[in-house]
Amino acid sequence: LTRVFLEDDALINKKLPKELLLRIFSYLDVVSLCRCAQVSKAWNVLALDGSNWQRIDLFDFQTDVEGPVIENISRRCGGFLRKLSLRGCQSVADGSMRTLAQLCPNIEHLNLNGCKNITDSTCQALSRYCRKLSWLDLGSCCAITDLSLKSLADGSHNLAHINISWCENITENGVEALARGCPKLTSFISKGCLQITDKAVTCLAQFCNRLEVVNLHGCVNVEDCGVSRLAAHCPKLHNVCLSGCLRLTDASLVSLAQHCHLLSTLEVAGCTQFTDTGFQALARSCRLLEKMDLEECVLITDQTLVHLAMGCPRLEKLSLSHCELITDDGIRHLGTSPCAAEHLTVLELDNCPLITDASLEHLVTCHNLQRVELYDCQLVTRTGIRRLRNHLPNIRVHAYFAPVTPPPSTGGTRQRYCRCCAIL
Repeated sequence: LTRVFLEDDALINKKLPKELLLRIFSYLDVVSLCRCAQVSKAWNVLALDGSNWQRIDLFDFQTDVEGPVIENISRRCGGFLRKLSLRGCQSVADGSMRTLAQLCPNIEHLNLNGCKNITDSTCQALSRYCRKLSWLDLGSCCAITDLSLKSLADGSHNLAHINISWCENITENGVEALARGCPKLTSFISKGCLQITDKAVTCLAQFCNRLEVVNLHGCVNVEDCGVSRLAAHCPKLHNVCLSGCLRLTDASLVSLAQHCHLLSTLEVAGCTQFTDTGFQALARSCRLLEKMDLEECVLITDQTLVHLAMGCPRLEKLSLSHCELITDDGIRHLGTSPCAAEHLTVLELDNCPLITDASLEHLVTCHNLQRVELYDCQLVTRTGIRRLRNHLPNIRVHAYFAPVTPPPSTGGTRQRYCRCCAIL
């Protein structure tokens, strides 16, 4: 084995040309490449060749990755590096990122999610040196401000995806600059950005009409006007998250129904003003819907399920948790629909107090159903769940049954505690 693999004049090195060995090494991950680099001098040269380091994910080493590591990688990879993930590497700072930007100008995909020491200086360097950058994740980089987005707008005109979730210093001014400078955007994610308003969403609609994915989760200042303009100007939208946008009404759903017929994923958890009217409009026009999160849409009734059952034949995942007006009749319409029989895989009914064992009986024909959530459905029994599992043996049912309170003691005056109180 030593003669075959370890020596520089080993048989494998003589028989296989360098180009073929490099191609084999190109399929190895970071750890395997580092191990190969220790085999021999010849393999060290091959394993550390920049062409093998086009895609690097350092998430598994996030606690060990510091500035010098990034700088060494930058020098090693140079212009070969195309994709780099530093997700969770909190020790990485602006100095090493500036070196990366200067030495790896061809990088296209960069994940900096959770790199909390990153500031606007990094985005300025990326904008200046990395003109091919098309995918950037700045989620939870809490020191980022509008200046970063303005810098990207000036130099990163090929940007197609950006994530600025939980960057609380970003305002509508930064988003407006980004929209004007990056018209190729197809994906915009800004969860928890409380300063994003209708003006920001309107600018995205006006200048980025290629948008396909928009996530405004928790952007509480967004209103119907912004969503309506987004829908009207971005007909390619297929994945929209408006969860936690408390000011929205059915007008937003109607606009999406009118213009976004490619919609496949809609998340509107916590939008407490939505009613059956809005979802009726969606069901009539958006027949490609596959995933819907309607958790805490507290005003919807069985009528919403009637319309979804008739109008959304591809529905796979549906969350109705905390929709307290949903009853067994609504589940009956859903369970007997073509979508449920062929496609429905996940149904969440947590905290739906009117759901009983009858609903589970309506689901026995959903042959692809994989998971049902029934936490705090007080009228569902173990017997009902057992019957469902008899028909669908591979299904996962998540439910909770409170422990039975023991009967009061008859032997003395001291009151006995129930099992919960004893634990407490």
